[in-house]
Amino acid sequence: MWIWIVLAAVVVIVVIYVVSGYNRLVSSNVAVDEAFAQIEVQLKRRSDLIPNLVSTVKGYAAHESGTFEKVTAARAAAEHANGVAEVAAADGQLTQALRGLLMVAEAYPDLKASANFLSLQEELSSTENKVAFSRQFYNDSVRSLNTAIVTIPTKFFVGMANVKAREFYEVPEASDRNAPTVSFE
Repeated sequence: MWIWIVLAAVVVIVVIYVVSGYNRLVSSNVAVDEAFAQIEVQLKRRSDLIPNLVSTVKGYAAHESGTFEKVTAARAAAEHANGVAEVAAADGQLTQALRGLLMVAEAYPDLKASANFLSLQEELSSTENKVAFSRQFYNDSVRSLNTAIVTIPTKFFVGMANVKAREFYEVPEASDRNAPTVSFE
């Protein structure tokens, strides 16, 4: 009789162990998906600000069409990017284009004093901070998942959970790793 109770207890412990490891991997995988979705939400928010920013700057610096075209093309590329590497590359290109746009704006004192431009500048600055936080949160989530995939005991449940290591969010160009400067003093 006691042997059956001990055997049942061992089976229950093994089942709890397997379910716990499986759930940890699946939860980590979902967290990575959620974190990447947050990056996309913030990049979309930034993308939505760009037409207003471009039109405001255009009102003061209409002859800077090359800069406006770069921003528009980079925005379009960013909106159609898929996957971590492609989104990161498009994000980097858009950041570079925004830097160019903001550098143009520095040459126009009336623009820098415009209430509309100042409001857009504040929104962009806030959004850039949220983008940076979202990237960091994503990379933290990827690190947790990738660590769980290669460490014992969850390593034994990778196949069962159908989870794979994920790539980190990295901006390809070193110069694109910094957020555009949006301060106009």
